[in-house]
Amino acid sequence: MKLAAFRRTSEPDGTRRTGLVVGDGPNWWIHPFPEDTDLVELLAVDAADREAAADAAAQGDGLQPEDVVLLPPVYPVAMRDFLTFEAHVDGMERGHGNPGPPAEWYDAPVFLFMAPHAVTGPYDDVAIAPDTERFDFELELAAVICRDVRNATPEEARAAIGGYCVMNDWSARDIQGKEMKLKLGPSKGKDFATTIGPWVVTADELEGSRDADGFLDLEMTVKVNDVRVGGDRSVHMGWSFEQLVSHASRASWVKAGEVLASGTCASGSLAESWGRTGSLTPPPLKVGDVVEMTIERLGTIRNTVVADTETVPPVIAARRRVEVSA
Repeated sequence: MKLAAFRRTSEPDGTRRTGLVVGDGPNWWIHPFPEDTDLVELLAVDAADREAAADAAAQGDGLQPEDVVLLPPVYPVAMRDFLTFEAHVDGMERGHGNPGPPAEWYDAPVFLFMAPHAVTGPYDDVAIAPDTERFDFELELAAVICRDVRNATPEEARAAIGGYCVMNDWSARDIQGKEMKLKLGPSKGKDFATTIGPWVVTADELEGSRDADGFLDLEMTVKVNDVRVGGDRSVHMGWSFEQLVSHASRASWVKAGEVLASGTCASGSLAESWGRTGSLTPPPLKVGDVVEMTIERLGTIRNTVVADTETVPPVIAARRRVEVSA
């Protein structure tokens, strides 16, 4: 089942509805649920009840793509982005002059917290980040959490995963690089935009796409201006999503409405190519570029990079401590 958040094109910004998506490719329809339907709550209900609600929605008139604006499927209460693709870590580390993934990467799945209020819709324009000359994308698979868990085993964590969507973790690589020299961050290198969508595919729909170890096996691809520039398969993750949720819940709450992401897949970013080749090839994103990401069975997000029109305050340098001689 595919569940989307949307508003009709005739409705004002701030309107948010939940709908059932029917159809594949460009030929899909949205059938609205009742106005008070919350997408995350719908993911959490018993599968039979969700199917009954979907059957009722499907009886009503559907809306075509030109009738709606797709919104981020959720406005997350929190976001955690993991680092699970070994080949991506290898390429990035080589860009920093290292021989490959550090030994510590294999010990446990690490993650960073992201800015949940920076999420954008699947077809929204994305403004280029201020002060960057190395604007980049990151192709990721993301899970939407539908139940609160704490100290969950991987088996218990499975019930907390309501569904999956495509994610683009936009990055300003030059700013990110400066921040991470201080062993902290990234912060302003990533907090301006994260695209999720186009909808959430319920976890039960993907049970047939698991390998023998329980890992989802979905093809992932990214194009820039209709040219394929990267791709991988989700089965190459070092940990399953159930293991990621379990680890995040150790002595901590993972809450309904959170989004947990896989981290960038192999060749799923420009920076990985820069690290392997030692040159800015392919070039950083520029205004007018169209980035399209597709994950098998989950759909496609497509965003155009536009100029930043905001007036931002200047960066403030530190007040240096003055040494007083004796």
